[in-house]
Amino acid sequence: MAAAGAGPGKPVRASRVTLSQLMQPEHANLRGDVHGGWIMKLVDEAGALAAMRHAQARVVTVAIDQMRFHEPIRIGDVVILEAEVSHVGRTSIETRVQVIAENPVTGQRTRTNTAYLVYVALDESGRPLPVPALIVETEAEARRLETGKARQAYRMAQREAERQEGDR
Repeated sequence: MAAAGAGPGKPVRASRVTLSQLMQPEHANLRGDVHGGWIMKLVDEAGALAAMRHAQARVVTVAIDQMRFHEPIRIGDVVILEAEVSHVGRTSIETRVQVIAENPVTGQRTRTNTAYLVYVALDESGRPLPVPALIVETEAEARRLETGKARQAYRMAQREAERQEGDR
C-alpha cells in the first residue's frame, strides 16, 4: 500500500537509519544525566538522515511534532537512535525516531524517548521538492501511517488557526 508522495514509492525500510553514540561528561546536565537538548539534536540528525534517504535530497526541519522523555539517559550509556519515515505529503516527510539507552557493560536497554519530526525536501535552488510515495509492508507500518495522517491533519489545522490568529 502506498501513501501520498509523488511518482514511484519507496518502502519504509529504505529510510531506516540507526545511529549510536557514547554519552560523555560533556553531554551532562546539572543533575549528571544527559542533557535533553543534546538528545533533541541527535534525534533531529537521525530523523533528517531517514528523510534524506527517502527523498534522496536535502531536507530542512519544519516541526518537532512530539518529543517525549520516558527515562533519563546516564553518562556512560550508549544512545541508539532508530529513525524511519512514518508518513509523507507532497513535499513533506514525517519521521519517527526511537531513542534507546544501552548500558554497554550489562547490555541492558531502555527505550527513553520517542519523537516525531517533519522535514521538507528541497531542490538545488532551495524550493520544496516532491517526495516519493511511502510504501508500507507491515501492519505496524500501516498503523504508523494512519496515525501520521492524523498528526498531519492536526498540524494543518494548527497552521490554519495560527494564520487566522495572525489576521486579527
